[in-house]
Amino acid sequence: MTLVVVPVRYPLTKHSRKTLERAIEVARDRDAAMTILHVDLYQNGKKVTRIDLKNAVERTFGPLENARYVVRTGFLVEESILDEVAAEDADIVVIGSERASRLRRLFRRFTNNPDIEAFLRDHLECEIITVERQRA
Repeated sequence: MTLVVVPVRYPLTKHSRKTLERAIEVARDRDAAMTILHVDLYQNGKKVTRIDLKNAVERTFGPLENARYVVRTGFLVEESILDEVAAEDADIVVIGSERASRLRRLFRRFTNNPDIEAFLRDHLECEIITVERQRA
């Protein structure tokens, strides 16, 4: 089965809701399972549970079929996202444009390739869908 991974903030921001909405569409269109991911940063000292994340998503979108909720803890959000994508062997990653920009900056520091989509395709063989932020 195809797997879609979508990283989101908690509590859900307007942009996270838009990114999640797009991921839900992609998962339904492709009859895919979905992993909804939130990364708790060690340095923030906050503890979000899978139940917190699930409740927030279901309050907004209702119950989702084939959805798995994951909360990872790490120092870098971007690194934790990549770890999850690799660990699950995701087929598709739906990511907000702001997060994609941060990932590009991270890759520039560690590789000669600033193109995250190309990097992920080369190393993880997954499709990247970037959701642009709406202008007010």
